[in-house]
Amino acid sequence: MLAALDRDRLALVATMSLTFVTGVVDAVGFLALDRVFTGNMTGNIVILGMGVAGADELPVLGPAVALVAFTAAAWVAGMVLRKPRSLDPPGWHHRVTVLLSVGALALTVLTVVAAFTGSDAGPLLKVVLAATTAAVMGQQAVAARAVAVADMTTVVVTSTLASLAGETWPRGGRGAVFNRRLGAIVTIFAGALVGALLLRIHVAVPFGLAAALTAGTAWLGHLRLSPRAALTSTG
Repeated sequence: MLAALDRDRLALVATMSLTFVTGVVDAVGFLALDRVFTGNMTGNIVILGMGVAGADELPVLGPAVALVAFTAAAWVAGMVLRKPRSLDPPGWHHRVTVLLSVGALALTVLTVVAAFTGSDAGPLLKVVLAATTAAVMGQQAVAARAVAVADMTTVVVTSTLASLAGETWPRGGRGAVFNRRLGAIVTIFAGALVGALLLRIHVAVPFGLAAALTAGTAWLGHLRLSPRAALTSTG
């Protein structure tokens, strides 16, 4: 029972780490890549709608391409993770590790590209950077759903905030203050804050942090949360 509790806590830490990454890359996308959200697709759809209307010279190409990239990567990840629940119950398994490792590799490549281009990146390159990051976030979101930690979607906080205010707070008690729903909101806020601050140094720095955290999360999950790790701990 203790081992299962530890695994649950580690899974929560892992998904909170990925949520933090979302905040970081969304800050990069919005502030450095021409107001494109790379994780929050609701924001992209709203910006795209206003941009199509010609409001405030908002971008259209960047949000549209990021939306397509996120969706396509999520579909691919869903195909990779597709199996009957009886054969593949929710939780961490090797395909989750593979998806996150590919995401970490992509973010590493983006870090290198950003290190060489910096603020001199042209409009087309910014779209490519945003689209690639959005693709990483799309597969990350699906991987997080497969791990199935309650209230931790890693990319969405609107529904989490609604659940917090409409379900958790009315129940009252200590759990109304200290809970994972609030933790998810605070974590993505902290990620955006850190991402914005690191942009003052160089655009490659937040990309590098996102790559390192994603790689570390994949490593942690593989060693401590995979079925093989569970067998080792019970053996």
